[in-house]
Amino acid sequence: MKAIIYKSTGSWYIAKDEQGNVYNARIKGVLKIGNITSTNPIAVGDEVEMELEDEKENTAIISNISDRRNYVARVSPHNKNQHHIIAANLDQSLLFATLKDPKTSQGFIDRFLITCEAYHVPATIVFNKSDVYRAKELDKFAELEEVYQSIGYRVVLTSVLKNEGLDELKEILQDKTTLLSGHSGVGKSSLINAIFPELKLRTANVSGWSGKGMHTTTFAEMFDLPTGGSVIDTPGIRELGLVGIEKHELSHYYPEMRRRLNDCQFNNCMHINEPGCGIKDAVSNNEIAIDRYASYLTILDTMNDKKY
Repeated sequence: MKAIIYKSTGSWYIAKDEQGNVYNARIKGVLKIGNITSTNPIAVGDEVEMELEDEKENTAIISNISDRRNYVARVSPHNKNQHHIIAANLDQSLLFATLKDPKTSQGFIDRFLITCEAYHVPATIVFNKSDVYRAKELDKFAELEEVYQSIGYRVVLTSVLKNEGLDELKEILQDKTTLLSGHSGVGKSSLINAIFPELKLRTANVSGWSGKGMHTTTFAEMFDLPTGGSVIDTPGIRELGLVGIEKHELSHYYPEMRRRLNDCQFNNCMHINEPGCGIKDAVSNNEIAIDRYASYLTILDTMNDKKY
């Protein structure tokens, strides 16, 4: 029988078949994973084939994993030499960010967008908790909204307390499989609960002494939406290490740079000190935001050329 993985807790998985029946499943001992080198051979969202093991206990054995349409991965938090697949077979992703309590850095936003670009997953940026924003944060939001919308990303301002952006978010989620991500404490679970209270996602407040969110989601888990579609809730991510990207490829995952790569004099231009660089010219002419170019240089400086 065919099924979709809804939750991974290590060696056991929660899977749902085409009739909506839920099973506790595990990998068959002789199952060949192929060239998968991630810390988790099966991820939430994976489509699998299973054999019923115990009808009374609703247990099953996973005998095959279907080819993934796409997936989103990060450097494993436990092993820097391996990668961890966050979720697979996605229609889109929502990155939840906040400009206060806690503050999400632009560097983190850009790393997430690079990851989505690399794995061909359309991304929307949700700036949450607008009810705590003062003039400084609202000015910053307007600046970031202009930058990211000009590149082609959808940007949404939301607040549960002000009932702001909830209808737009509900429309975005309709009939899609959506990855929800962001730092702990940015309010993604509270926001989704406000739209779909029947999901009852776990929430927690921001730690007062650190200003950082406290982890409430231990494992990635998929939830079906009553209006159609599903969301994959993920553990809060403190850092997002890029995987599978080499230095010379990085600019390809900045849409505003990708469109101008043919304007560079040299095919292997890294857009740093080379003459005739179309990217640097676009920055000088305010066609590429200086903060985006700065984030490119910062990320480039932290990368090595190893692919996982």
